[in-house]
Amino acid sequence: MSRGPIHEVIERWHQHVRGNLPGGLDELLHEEVVFYSPVVFTPQRGKEITMLYLNAASQALPGDASDFSEAFSDDNSSGANFRYTKEIADGNHAMLEFETTVDGKAVNGVDIITCDEDGKIVEFKVIVRPLQAVNAVHQQMGRMLEQMKSLGK
Repeated sequence: MSRGPIHEVIERWHQHVRGNLPGGLDELLHEEVVFYSPVVFTPQRGKEITMLYLNAASQALPGDASDFSEAFSDDNSSGANFRYTKEIADGNHAMLEFETTVDGKAVNGVDIITCDEDGKIVEFKVIVRPLQAVNAVHQQMGRMLEQMKSLGK
């Protein structure tokens, strides 16, 4: 197995979700990144829309925390329960399995991430199960996206 650029990208992704990556998503995402959401039928193309969806997910998925940085805090005293449970990475591809709860529903999912040779994420796919979790995530994401739109983010 080759190490490939994905390992550095995943390290930076984890820094981002902990709130420790200067530049955050803007530094991680390629301008023409494609985002596949479990709650939207069509692929979302471009950095701006991908940032919108990933920021909404950071609000919707950490369970009881208000954002990913709380969910990933070392003491986790906030009651947040988002956590990555498995990671597979090779070459330009990674799969990160996660667990959390949304509106009392257990959520199990994977982030499938592809990067280019320059270490920019070119594809980000989120898959969620079971169906009740997809429905809960869909409702929560809808609320977050509406809230972000009303705030002009």
